[in-house]
Amino acid sequence: MSLFRALKKTCSVIKKSLFSRETTEAVRMETTKINMSRVPLVNGGIDTAMLKAHKPRVMSKSGHSNVRIDKVDGIYLLYLQDLWTTVIDMKWRYKLTLFAATFVMTWFLFGVIYYAIAFLHGDLEINKFTPKHEPCVKNVDSLTGAFLFSLESQTTIGYGFRFITEECPHAIFLLVAQLVITTLIEIFITGTFLAKIARPKKRAETIKFSHCAVITKHNGELCLVIRVANMRKSLLIQCQLSGKLLQTYETKEGERILLNQASVKFNVDSSSESPFLILPLTFYHILDESSPLRDLTPQNLKEKDFELVVLLNATVESTSAVCQSRTSYIPEEIHWGYEFVPVVSLSPNGKYVADFSQFEKIRRSTDSIFYSMDSEKQKLEEKYRQEDQRERELRTMLLQQSNV
Repeated sequence: MSLFRALKKTCSVIKKSLFSRETTEAVRMETTKINMSRVPLVNGGIDTAMLKAHKPRVMSKSGHSNVRIDKVDGIYLLYLQDLWTTVIDMKWRYKLTLFAATFVMTWFLFGVIYYAIAFLHGDLEINKFTPKHEPCVKNVDSLTGAFLFSLESQTTIGYGFRFITEECPHAIFLLVAQLVITTLIEIFITGTFLAKIARPKKRAETIKFSHCAVITKHNGELCLVIRVANMRKSLLIQCQLSGKLLQTYETKEGERILLNQASVKFNVDSSSESPFLILPLTFYHILDESSPLRDLTPQNLKEKDFELVVLLNATVESTSAVCQSRTSYIPEEIHWGYEFVPVVSLSPNGKYVADFSQFEKIRRSTDSIFYSMDSEKQKLEEKYRQEDQRERELRTMLLQQSNV
C-alpha cells in the first residue's frame, strides 16, 4: 500500500513538472507572438530594414560582389601581369603606402650603389687621400651621405654640396639610369592616381535604387516595380536598365545549376529606350507568360529562393565615361500588393520638386481588382505546378536508372 502511494505521489510530481513546462512554453510562445505583432510598420508598408536576410547574396545592396575567388593557381602572377589594373583596384591606404615606399626604396637602393662605387674607388679612405685624388662623388664619405645624394639627384634639389665628378664614368651612367627609371615609375604611379580618381565608380554611387521592390498593377498588367533616381544635377546619357534573375535550376537531364541566369526586361513610361533620368523614375517588369517570374503568387513569394540583380548602365555627361550601378533584391524585399508613394510634385512657383523623403515609402495598392484575385484559381495553378514538378523528378529518376 505504501508502494502504491509512493508511485501515485511520483506521478503527481511528474504531471506538475510537465504542466509547468507546458505553461512556460505557452507563455514564451505568447510573448513571441506579442513581440512580433508589435513590429512597427514603416513608410506605410513593411519595415524592410528589420527583415534580415539570412540567405546568401551574390550581390550586396550597395552593388559589391559577394563572390570569393579561391584556390586559383598562380593568382599573384596573374595580378602582376595586369599591374595597371591591380594598382588601380588597390584601396587608398595600400596605394599611399606603395607610393611612399617606392620613393624611399629607390632613394635607398641607388644610395647603396653610390656608396659601393665610392668604396671601390677608395673615396671612403680619407686618411689615404693624395692631393691629386678625385672622388667619384664629392662629399660622400658615408652611407647617409650617399642616401642624401641619391635623394637630391632624384628630386632634382641640387643643393650643390654633393655633386658627381668626371672621375667615374660608371657613376655618371648610374645617375642617368636612376633619373630615367625613377621618372618612369613616377609617371606610372601618377597615372594610376589620376585613373583611380577619375573612375566613374563614385559617380555610380550617386545613383539611388529603392531598397525594396513592389508587385502591383500598371496599365492593366501585373508588374514588378522598382524606383531609380539620379542624385546629381549632371545628366546621365543613354541609360539602360536590365535585370538578371539568379536561382537554382535543374535541367531535364538532372543537372543542377546553382546560379542559373535569366534575363529580366524592364520598361519605363517613355517612348525612348533610353529614359531621361532627370527625375526619379519607376521601372516595370511585366509578369506575363514570357517572364521568368511568372510563377510568383502572394502565397509562394516569400518561400521562393532567388535573387534579382538590377544593373543600370549609363554615360556620364561631363566625362563621357561609362558607369554601372548595381543592386539586388531577394524575395523578402519584394512586397506584393504595394505601390510607391509619388515623389515628384509641382511647387507654387512652377518648379518640379523631387521629395526624397518619400523615395523609400510604399503603401497598399488602391486597385480593388488586384485584391479580389480568384484564390481557387491560384490553388489550382499551384497544384498543377507541383504535379509538373513531380513528373519532372520522376522522368529524371527513370533517365538516371536507364543510364545505369
